[in-house]
Amino acid sequence: MNFNVNTLQNFALVFFEISAVVITLVIGVLLLAVVYMYIADVTQTRQTIRRNYPVLGRFRYLFEHLGEFFRQYLFSQDREELPFNRAQRSWVYRAAKNIDSTVAFGSTHPLNQPGDFIFLNGLFPPLEEEVEARGPICFGEGYARQPYTTTSFFNISAMSFGALSAPAIRALSRGAKLAGIWLNTGEGAISSYHLEGGCDLVFQIGTAKYGVRDEQGQLSDDRLRAVASHDEVRMMEIKLSQGAKPGKGGILPGAKVTEVIASTRGIPVGQDSLSPNRHPDIHCIDDLLDMIHRVREVTGKPVGIKAVIGQSGWLDEMCLHINERGLQYAPDFFTVDSADGGTGAAPLSLMDYMGLPIQRSLPLVVDALVRHGLRERIRVIASGKLINPAGVAAALCMGADSVNSARGFMFALGCVQSLQCNKNTCPTGITTHDQDLQQGLNPADKAQRVASYAGNLMHEVEVIAHSCGLAQPRELNRTHAQVINARGVPVPLDNRYAEL
Repeated sequence: MNFNVNTLQNFALVFFEISAVVITLVIGVLLLAVVYMYIADVTQTRQTIRRNYPVLGRFRYLFEHLGEFFRQYLFSQDREELPFNRAQRSWVYRAAKNIDSTVAFGSTHPLNQPGDFIFLNGLFPPLEEEVEARGPICFGEGYARQPYTTTSFFNISAMSFGALSAPAIRALSRGAKLAGIWLNTGEGAISSYHLEGGCDLVFQIGTAKYGVRDEQGQLSDDRLRAVASHDEVRMMEIKLSQGAKPGKGGILPGAKVTEVIASTRGIPVGQDSLSPNRHPDIHCIDDLLDMIHRVREVTGKPVGIKAVIGQSGWLDEMCLHINERGLQYAPDFFTVDSADGGTGAAPLSLMDYMGLPIQRSLPLVVDALVRHGLRERIRVIASGKLINPAGVAAALCMGADSVNSARGFMFALGCVQSLQCNKNTCPTGITTHDQDLQQGLNPADKAQRVASYAGNLMHEVEVIAHSCGLAQPRELNRTHAQVINARGVPVPLDNRYAEL
């Protein structure tokens, strides 16, 4: 009996010793794995989340992958999230990474949703040898000393340095150069980060005149000439209002006004900088036309305006004044911003309820220009929540010459829609000045994603145009699409809006 007890005791002792060794080895292996993953995450440059949140960040990609298999058990489906649902974002991520964007089994998009566009396929789509290269579009020809011509119909919308981090601006600039598209500086003026990529730039003049203001905050001809002296600056845009907060000026907190941002914008370091809710020197349509003419004469570059459309009577008034005073007073382009545009921060009442969406405002502008014989003189650019091929193609059908996108390119940079833009805590380093978070965003890698996203989107718009029987996207018009009305019935665009 003693022998049996001793044997059992010895066996138990050996078992526990072996177990302890095994557990120690397992823990050691796990620790080594964690150390390896940590080192791998902080040294890689392709995924910002993993670099900023080593090891833990891997769970995002694991859950994202598992979500594909468990989606039927989850409450949040592909098309339920706002402001951009998972299906919309996933397409951008795949396009930016050059991953196959085809889908299987059938569409997950509910048909006949009010406001959706349906494109009308042609019986004889062009063969590959019948497809044409993207046609050029010229801005300011015959009116600006240095007109601008491009073949791109999808470009980067206004995002300011200050709202976006330096690495993000660097990546956008380099990516725009790779893709052959332009980058709008936003109202925060032009920085060295915009210039270093060598891409085409559209310089935006906001209500505070950042970058082109004198010591009293007035528009300075000398500063305008200095900005226009950069070969990269191809056009100037006077911003009257923006989608997320029409009629509201912005504030840049003093804590964010670093020496670099202060020197870029021409404001004091460390002091709050207020943007008026409109240009103090523009009181009427004639003042606006005078500023357009002045900026074009001083810079020699094409000059346009950007506005959200609400009360629309001023469109006819502007067109009448242009025809009375002469076409040299007309803007070279009109950027129509949608009421569902994005921003770093805006009052909820303005973001939710102010201004017209692009489906209504874009045809209003185009039709006003057609009525007054100015459609060939003034190019039209659509902006506001257009991040996927269908939205861009729909804008072209409604009359836009080209489309700008901001948030689409933020997704291409790695934005995960964490809604932290106004808190300086953006986990992907895009909208923060926290250098610990910025270091996760590698401009070289993200630049390639920016270029891939732009290229793949324009390619898919071309696919839509070809399916409609057209040789290239610039031939799209209102006869090539229908829109679903409130009753779920498709309505031809050429019946709903005036003929182009």
